[in-house]
Amino acid sequence: MKSKSKSCKKTIATIGIVLALVVIHLIVAIPFRVMSVIPGFTDIRPVLLLQPAYGVFFGIPGCIAYAFGNLIVDILSDSLRWSSIGGFVANFIGPFVFFFYWKRISKTPFSLRTVRNILKHILVIAFTAVLESLIISPMVALFYPEVDILLFTVTVLLNNFVFPLAIGIPLMILMQEELGFDPVTG
Repeated sequence: MKSKSKSCKKTIATIGIVLALVVIHLIVAIPFRVMSVIPGFTDIRPVLLLQPAYGVFFGIPGCIAYAFGNLIVDILSDSLRWSSIGGFVANFIGPFVFFFYWKRISKTPFSLRTVRNILKHILVIAFTAVLESLIISPMVALFYPEVDILLFTVTVLLNNFVFPLAIGIPLMILMQEELGFDPVTG
């Protein structure tokens, strides 16, 4: 009986974490939806700075929150398209790559205290940017051939590389070193 109660409490806590992370995603994403590159399809997306942190510090609940946060932003900003299916998948896989890399592949626990780990993290950022572009861009090209796919792809690549690198790394250092967040990957 105690095991069932404990499991229920853990499930409720996980749902709470997912909801809180979705809210944070919305707070960071919505103000920037006005900075369109291709209206209705892509924009400048500083919210991508959260993607590595959601994967490393929150694991699967962070991946779920990031994907649903992006989907809700698409709905609220009237950007819901058939290609949002690819966006949903890519926005789950993005944080998952960070989670998986630091949990299963890296020989060292997550920490951005060393140059070596920072370089490894930058490579994961680059890999994730390319992977997400390979998931989303074909969906846009398939359903919306009128969209400039080269501009779309470049925008996805830059958003997915620049924000996790320039703002995401300092955020993760702050979360771990100053705010005491423990990576779920360690």
